[in-house]
Amino acid sequence: MRLEDYLQPEFVIGELAAESKSEVLAELVAKIAAGLPGFDAKRAHQVLLDRESLGTTGIGDTVAIPHGKMESLEKIVIAVGRSLKGVNFDALDFKPCRIFFLVLAPEHVAGLHLRILAHISRLLSDESFRHAFLSAENDAALWQVLTAAA
Repeated sequence: MRLEDYLQPEFVIGELAAESKSEVLAELVAKIAAGLPGFDAKRAHQVLLDRESLGTTGIGDTVAIPHGKMESLEKIVIAVGRSLKGVNFDALDFKPCRIFFLVLAPEHVAGLHLRILAHISRLLSDESFRHAFLSAENDAALWQVLTAAA
C-alpha cells in the first residue's frame, strides 16, 4: 500500500493557516475540493465534524488522523497538513497537533478504509518519520518525505 495511490501532491499543505480544529478540517477539505471536481466540501466538513463529536481523532504525539465516509465519493482520498505552531485538536495526550492526515472514503470500502488508517497510524508511530515530516523545508520536500516512507 502506497500513500500516493490516494494522496496527490496538491493535497499536501506544508504550512496550515488554521488555528482551530474546525479550521484545520476546512482547510484540508478545501484543498481536496480545489483538485477534485464535484467534491462537496461543505458536506465533507460536516462529516468530519460529526466524526469528531464521537471522539477526537487527535491520537497524541502531535498527530491527528481525522476521517469519515461520504456516499458521494468514488474512491478514498487523503489530504495531509502540517502546522508548525500546533493546533488544539483535543488530542488524547492534551498536546497540540502538528501533523494531520485526513482520510475520506466512500461508504462501500470499509475494509480498505481501515487498512489505510492502520497504515497511516503505523507510519506516524515512527519517530524518525514524524521528525522528517516536521523538518521538511517546503511542500516539495514534504511530498518527498511522504512518498519515500509509504
